[in-house]
Amino acid sequence: MTFTVPDMTCGHCKAAIEAAVQEAGGRATVDLAQKSVTVDGLDKDRAVQAIRNAGYEVAAA
Repeated sequence: MTFTVPDMTCGHCKAAIEAAVQEAGGRATVDLAQKSVTVDGLDKDRAVQAIRNAGYEVAAA
């Protein structure tokens, strides 16, 4: 599933989100240009929570 994360701006943002999703048991593919995160291996609620735990808001889920 793919989420919009409007406050991602740099490589640090990408790394932080990827690490948080991986820690939750999933895999994230981040597209900074599109400000989107595609998550595999987690249900929607866990994916959103992992992104929020990294310090980012999810605008669309």
